[in-house]
Amino acid sequence: MIRASFIYKENQLVGFELKGHAESGEYGQDIVCAAVSVLSISTINGLEQLAKVRVHVDTNEQDGGFMQVQLDDSAVDNEAAQLLLANFKLGISDVTTNYSDYIEITKNKS
Repeated sequence: MIRASFIYKENQLVGFELKGHAESGEYGQDIVCAAVSVLSISTINGLEQLAKVRVHVDTNEQDGGFMQVQLDDSAVDNEAAQLLLANFKLGISDVTTNYSDYIEITKNKS
């Protein structure tokens, strides 16, 4: 199961964390994994290329799947970055609603 959480700093969304694997289908056929991957990579690309902010990304595919994405402190007040992160949260929430056996949103982090 994928566990998604959102990272807040002073009540502003500054990033997200994904842990685990969906395992909703065979490798290459896992639509939940594909949806989460597209949402997260698209968000990172948008933050860097459209919002022009610095993003810290930490990943580890080997130990159970892990991705943490967090805005640089200088980018927290960037409106485009906030919009992109809010859009990611909406997308993950929708995937969670439709595929709750494979993904859940856990407690937010401060």
